[in-house]
Amino acid sequence: MSARLEGRLIGLGVTGSIAAYKAVELLRLLAAEGADVVVLLSPAATRFVGPLTFAALSPHPVETDVLALLPDGRIGHIVVGDSADAIVVAPATAHFLGSIANGLAGDVVTAACLATSAPVVVAPAMDGDMWRHPATAANVARLRDDFGYAIVEPASGRLASGQTGIGRLAELPRIVDAVVAAVAGRAVRAPEAAARPPVVDRVVRDADLVGRRLVVTAGGTREPIDPVRFIGNRSTGKMGVALTQAALDRGADVVLIAGPVEVALPEGPTLIRIESAAELRTALQRAMFDGPRRIDALVMAAAVADFSPARPSPVKVHRGEGLTLQLESTPDLLAEIGRQVADRTDAPAPILVGFAAETGSLDRAAEKLRSKGLDLLVANDVAEPGSGFGTETNRVAILDADGTREDLPLLSKREVADRILDRIAAALDARDEAAQTAAEASTAAPAHGSGHG
Repeated sequence: MSARLEGRLIGLGVTGSIAAYKAVELLRLLAAEGADVVVLLSPAATRFVGPLTFAALSPHPVETDVLALLPDGRIGHIVVGDSADAIVVAPATAHFLGSIANGLAGDVVTAACLATSAPVVVAPAMDGDMWRHPATAANVARLRDDFGYAIVEPASGRLASGQTGIGRLAELPRIVDAVVAAVAGRAVRAPEAAARPPVVDRVVRDADLVGRRLVVTAGGTREPIDPVRFIGNRSTGKMGVALTQAALDRGADVVLIAGPVEVALPEGPTLIRIESAAELRTALQRAMFDGPRRIDALVMAAAVADFSPARPSPVKVHRGEGLTLQLESTPDLLAEIGRQVADRTDAPAPILVGFAAETGSLDRAAEKLRSKGLDLLVANDVAEPGSGFGTETNRVAILDADGTREDLPLLSKREVADRILDRIAAALDARDEAAQTAAEASTAAPAHGSGHG
C-alpha cells in the first residue's frame, strides 16, 4: 500500500477526553502513512496520556504550553500552524468545539488551529447528551459551514459513562482517511526541515545503568496550614519524571519518591508517594540507608519547601478568624544526606546530584554544591522563558565538585535528563574503577615484618 501522507507534516491535537489514549495509535497510523507528526496536548489531555508517551513516537517536541518556546527559540504552536499540511484534533471535546468556534485560544491545540491556514480535521468524542446538546450542534455546524473544518462524527457504542449511544471517537482508519482527503491535491506547505518544528536530538544511549540502583525525587511538597490548606510551590514534577524514565530506559533500577505532580508517572520504578518535607525526609532515609540494596546515586529533582508553618492547626481555620502564619525553616534534606554519606566508610559512596532553581543569576550555585557535599549540581534560572516550572524545556548549568561547569543550551527535559545521567554513569564507572585499582594495589602490596638475621 502506498504511503498516502508521504512528506506531509501533520499536527495531531489531543484534548481531554478519555479517548485520548487512542491518539497514540492514531499517531502510529499517520506515521505508517508516511506522515511526519507533531503532537499538541491540551492541559487536560496530559492527565490522560503523558507527553513522554507521545515523545517516544514523534521526532518533534511535544507541545503542551502555549507560552513555551521551542529549543530553537521559536513559538511552537505558531510553527505548527505555519508549516503543518493539516491539523487533526482527535479526540475533540465539547470544550474544544466551543472554544475554537468562538475564537478562544486557551491552549496549544486551539492556538495552533487558529494560527493555521491548513485544513483542520476534527473528530469529536464525548457523552451522547453532550454531543446532542444544541450548543454542541451549533458549534459543530459553525466549524463545518463557516470555517470549512472536516468533521469526523462520533460513532455509537459503549461510553465512559457506562451508557451506550453516540459519542465514541470514530474508528481511527476513518480519521486517517479524512486527513488524507483534506490534503489531497495540495502542495506540501513546508518541505524544508528548517521551516518545520525542530527534530529532537534522540541520541540512543547505551544501557549503561544496568545493575545500578538510583533514587530520584520529583514534584513539590505541601506543608500543611490546617487540614485543608497548605503552602506549596510551582513544581510540576516534569524534570523528575523525565529523569526517572530516562534512567529506566538505560537499564537502571529506580526508586521514585514523588510528591504532588501534574504529569503521569512512568511505569517501572518502585514508587513512594509523599506530600510534606517531613514525609520526604523519612522516605529518603529509608531508601538511601535502610533498603536491601546499596544505592548508587541520588538525584534530588524535587522542589522541597524551604519553610513550613510552625504550628499547623488541627482543625480548619475559618475565614472570619483571620490568619497569621509563623513559618520555620525546613531541614536541608540533601545537605543532611551529604553529611551522612561523608560519615560512612562501609561502602562506595553514592553519587549525589542536587538541583538549584534560581532567579536572575546562578552565582550561588557553586556554594550550594560545596555546602551540601554534592558531586553534581544542576542549576537553572526559572525566570527565563522556557526554563521554568511546568515547561517542556530547560536551560541548565551542570556544576561538578571538581570546579568545572557545563552550560547547556535550551533542551527538552528528556535531553537534559540524559545529559545528567551521562555524567552519573561516567562518575559511577570512575568510582568503581578507582575502587578496583585500590583493591588490586592492596592485594599486591608486600607484607612487612621484623625478619630474622
